[in-house]
Amino acid sequence: MRSVAVIVALLLSTLLAGCGLLPEQVDETSSWTAQRLYTEAKDAMNDGGYDKAIKYFEKLESRYPYGSYAQQAQLEVAYAYYKQSEPASAITACDRFIRLHPNHPNVDYAYYLKGLANFNGDLGLMGYISDQDLSERDPKAAKESFDTFKELAIKFPNSKYTPDAIARMKYLVNDLAAHEVNVAAYYLKRGAYVAAADRAQEAIKTYPDAPANEEALYVMIKAYDALGLTTLRDDAERVMHKNFPHSVYLAQGLERKQAWWKLW
Repeated sequence: MRSVAVIVALLLSTLLAGCGLLPEQVDETSSWTAQRLYTEAKDAMNDGGYDKAIKYFEKLESRYPYGSYAQQAQLEVAYAYYKQSEPASAITACDRFIRLHPNHPNVDYAYYLKGLANFNGDLGLMGYISDQDLSERDPKAAKESFDTFKELAIKFPNSKYTPDAIARMKYLVNDLAAHEVNVAAYYLKRGAYVAAADRAQEAIKTYPDAPANEEALYVMIKAYDALGLTTLRDDAERVMHKNFPHSVYLAQGLERKQAWWKLW
């Protein structure tokens, strides 16, 4: 046993000695100034090297935690994560910047970028191929995006980002309304007529000016008709004819020619 222990000890000594012979990895940025780190990070980001940019920005903030370069690096990291399609990391970075620098001249951009990261307006390649409707997906991100844009518009009405935020809010309202109507249409197809009518009616009340209300009224008509509630059916039909006299739903049912969001 003693000989085995001696052999093991010799092997460990040899391995440790071998490790000591390996050259240490040198950090090329160790002598860089804050300005150079920032410049190199920006150049990397402009070239699409978001991983490298994030690494440089984080080194900058770690080594030079005080001053304008560190603050700007925090904001640039959020943008790099956003461009790299990592919305959760982008949102976390924006929240951190807002928390640490609530009075910063560019804090309005942090709100705007956070809203963009949550914005449910880009289907991406797979969504385009599958022709997926935005309103058929989880509305959580759309609601959070709307709330962030709303906060931006209230706190910074004169911000250069506010007009676009307001436009996106209007779009998101339509998106959220369409989600509710999709759920109502699903209930209708499943034969849950009371739930279908209630959900469609709630969509109209919550989002009175949304394009999806045309389909919501049609769902109500069909649901009330299936329930034998002729008075409610006729009322919904009158509203439908008054507001949408040439509605495709009256002629074609629930089969839409084109999703409303593709027109935005």
